[in-house]
Amino acid sequence: MEMTSEKETNTPTWIWYPGDFEIWLGNEMQNRRTERGGFFPPFWKMDSHYVAVEFSTNIDLPTDEEVEIYAEGKYNIKLDGKILPPYWKITIPAGKHNLNIKVHHQANVPSIFVKGKTFGSDQTWKVTFEDKEWIDESGKASDTSSGTIYLHAGCWNFNSPDTPPSQFRLAMQEMAVAGTEQRPDGVLLDFGKETFGYVVFHGLKGNGNLNLYYGESKEEALDTERCETLDRFTFHGNPTEDFIIPDSRAFRYVYVENTGLTYHSVSMLYEYLPLEYRGSFHCSDELLNRIWDIAAYTMHLTSREFFIDGIKRDRWIWSGDAYQSYLMNYYLFFDLPSVTRTILNLRGKDPVTSHINTIMDYTFYWFISIYDYYLYTGDQSFISMIYPRMQTLMDYCLSRRNGNGMMEGLAGDWVFIDWADFRMSKSGELSFEQLLFYRSLETMTLCADLLNHTEDKLKYKQLADDLFDKLFDAFWSDQKGAFVHHREKDIQSEQVTPYTNIFAILFNYLDETRIQKIKQNVLLNPDALKITTPYMRFYELEALCMLGEHTHVLQEIRDYWGGMLNLGATSFWEKYNPDETGAEHLAMYGRPYGKSLCHAWGASPVYLFGKYYLGVQPETEGYKTFGIRPILGNLQWIDGTVPVPNGEIKVYMDQKQIKVSASQGEGYLYFTTASKPNANTGVIEPVAKNEYKIKIVSHKNFIIKSTFQ
Repeated sequence: MEMTSEKETNTPTWIWYPGDFEIWLGNEMQNRRTERGGFFPPFWKMDSHYVAVEFSTNIDLPTDEEVEIYAEGKYNIKLDGKILPPYWKITIPAGKHNLNIKVHHQANVPSIFVKGKTFGSDQTWKVTFEDKEWIDESGKASDTSSGTIYLHAGCWNFNSPDTPPSQFRLAMQEMAVAGTEQRPDGVLLDFGKETFGYVVFHGLKGNGNLNLYYGESKEEALDTERCETLDRFTFHGNPTEDFIIPDSRAFRYVYVENTGLTYHSVSMLYEYLPLEYRGSFHCSDELLNRIWDIAAYTMHLTSREFFIDGIKRDRWIWSGDAYQSYLMNYYLFFDLPSVTRTILNLRGKDPVTSHINTIMDYTFYWFISIYDYYLYTGDQSFISMIYPRMQTLMDYCLSRRNGNGMMEGLAGDWVFIDWADFRMSKSGELSFEQLLFYRSLETMTLCADLLNHTEDKLKYKQLADDLFDKLFDAFWSDQKGAFVHHREKDIQSEQVTPYTNIFAILFNYLDETRIQKIKQNVLLNPDALKITTPYMRFYELEALCMLGEHTHVLQEIRDYWGGMLNLGATSFWEKYNPDETGAEHLAMYGRPYGKSLCHAWGASPVYLFGKYYLGVQPETEGYKTFGIRPILGNLQWIDGTVPVPNGEIKVYMDQKQIKVSASQGEGYLYFTTASKPNANTGVIEPVAKNEYKIKIVSHKNFIIKSTFQ
């Protein structure tokens, strides 16, 4: 569908109860998954939109005004409390008025589009599903005589009466087949790279059957008995110019068998979310450039109605996967509606009856993502809207603590952590879960403070402090120089897994002595347990970057992501183990083609290169202030762009100069050199031996010359 932005004094848009469109759209998308032709819905609780919603606004008109009203559903109109017939066009007399529109729709999201000369439907409208409690703009509940909950409306960019929310569709573009291979019983189509969309048969005629077997690999497409995705169609003599398969699929290869049918050609409609590649990265190593390009493509393929995990399997919204997608998005697209849509869908409705995706750690990632969102965007209005849902989810977590005030997996909980090739216990008190729980309580404290909820801030801070005081006594081992994996019946285990140790570094919870112990005993220890998923490699490599191991990390990226490219990858995988060979690389979950070869968490080089080599990150909300710490590692030069809310930050560095410009905010460029640096503008300030900084202001180009490594 086309989305337009009207250039008028007033720009109305379709509005709905906040979160309802996101929940409805998520249900539509996630229930499209199939496995070998069978319907495969998500296995967690799925909420629904409110079927009756009322919208309200106060207006003050200088003259009589004609107003157009569009709605998805049956509706009534109340002007100053008096019900009017549901005309699509009414005239409102001059003066002050209260306009209410109530909509009912069982299948689609109740929504409205109102357009007048001086006002229209937008986020300033209030909305209620009639649950008899007032909520003000800050999200704080209070009693009022009206007895009705009011939130400000949700919206996106449906800015025409002809584009209601229920008609949302992703964009499509025709693409040709890259190659064909005749087989004894059919033809194998190769589209050249991993892709997503609809296969199209042009000029299809005849009576017979058409069978399609999809594969992210050639082996999968040709294995008609065990491929993950297939379609079978029967035709009875009605010719069609073009036959488009009814559901979008992920594939590189499609094996086509048909009996009694003819067609003159095949193509596909590539389905995608239109996004601008605002971030970029290039360097002196062509392998790393290829890795960034494929990582960006992987990220785009999995950025759809929401940030999903994989395009073949599962095509669902998983909180742990999405958390990494948010971070990568901040360095590639900086598309904020995709972030908020995904956060809202994952949270769903009250009452809370289970962890997000049923996974304890995924609940905690959801909390952590919200303050990250504020840090990168400065969008306090979203924090205000989501805060009550944060409270009720945290209440659920607090109700499930054990006697030590810690989280343990209870009936119905899935404790995930990672797909590990080694055995690790999921029972008792896991140090990793407590660390994420503590970070979630920190997030609640920060958001409560941001919204001036003083009592909440004190409550969550006390809970966080109490938990933090227990973490080191319960899980730190002086003997091993690391956090142990878990504690059960107050007995500390002997196993050291990487996860808690990595995240303690990422969250800056350690003194320098413990940091160095973890670095040597866990991160750089060749005998330590090894991570084999891109999911946790994301965090492992980030921690190493934080510890200054940039050259080491570059080699890890060359080996790990380059290893996938050497095997012909055109997008990055759910898991890669270099010790596997041949078709072993395609197998997972006990199925020969169960592995996703296009998985969101495989795209992490986009984030690592932007944050730790270009070195750009916000220091206060929305990049009001920022830090730039470019690092070459063992590269000759790096060049790239990091998107920010209202522009971009550009960084170039080679062994003789650094060039920086920013289109918003101000910050400092930090660099290390043993030679005396000079700049074309600004004042270079010493920080420590061989360490310097220079203040960067927007809309100026800074060039620093020296000798850099």
